[in-house]
Amino acid sequence: MTNKISKDKANKQNAMPTSLEHKKVAYFSMEFAIHQSLKIYSGGLGFLAGSHMRSAYELGQNMIGIGILYTNGYHDQIRNGEGYMENRFVKKRYSYLKDTGNIFSIIIHGATVNVRAYLLSEDVFGTAPIYLLTTDIPENDFLSRSISFRLYDNDLAAKIAQFILLGAGGAKLLDILNEQPDIYHMNEGHGLALTFYLYSKFKSLDEVRKRVVFTTHTPEKAGNAEIELKLLKEMGFFSSIPLDEVKRIANAKGDTLNFTVTALRMAKIANGVSRIHQRVATEMWGKNEGVSNIISITNAQDKNFWMDE
Repeated sequence: MTNKISKDKANKQNAMPTSLEHKKVAYFSMEFAIHQSLKIYSGGLGFLAGSHMRSAYELGQNMIGIGILYTNGYHDQIRNGEGYMENRFVKKRYSYLKDTGNIFSIIIHGATVNVRAYLLSEDVFGTAPIYLLTTDIPENDFLSRSISFRLYDNDLAAKIAQFILLGAGGAKLLDILNEQPDIYHMNEGHGLALTFYLYSKFKSLDEVRKRVVFTTHTPEKAGNAEIELKLLKEMGFFSSIPLDEVKRIANAKGDTLNFTVTALRMAKIANGVSRIHQRVATEMWGKNEGVSNIISITNAQDKNFWMDE
């Protein structure tokens, strides 16, 4: 879906050169901070993604977002009867999201999980279009519905299921919609299942790398997922790729998969979110075999939304 901002406005606001302006980009992010009323974010990762969507709209770029529609959001802070703040999970309803009519299935832990896609269109908040995926629909059993209940579920299996929903589910939706992005952009490693979906499709690491770029955010080990390969395989994270082939693609030496290192191997280029972060990330990950170059793109926010005149 191409952004419908006028050419004159795009030129007026110093849009990207034509060679880049017409590249179709699909931006995969676990969270998007678009507006306070849309409770699908928790912090900085989401604010960066939200500002990208706003800026893409302002510049007339051919970009779409892929995310998850969390029934209960992240959490709501509510003052209880004793005056203390506590976190609660409250079901959200959004009248401004459009049901695309697309329901499709993905396989998670050997079970068929149905996914419905909603669209946040450009005219709601002035953003590039964003497709939001949910499993909380009547076609699923309770366990499958719970996958998209809340952002960053504490249960490891639920987290992996969300990663599959975002990465493989998002990529499958694009195929169903006949959207063929030139670039798939992963905002942090949560969408890594996307790369294995693409590998199953193209049967070539080079073909995947041609299409994938990656933003890494957290320069400390605890903030970069590392999960047992066997569990990921059982959950269906690697699509239909045999585990030996996964290990070869990821150059995995042990029993776990490091999401950041694997994303760097599957992408043609990556970026940190400041010059200092680029240096730190390169020191942390740059010595791994076959990883992409990490450049710096300093974190920014869309001033039209965030800055008071």
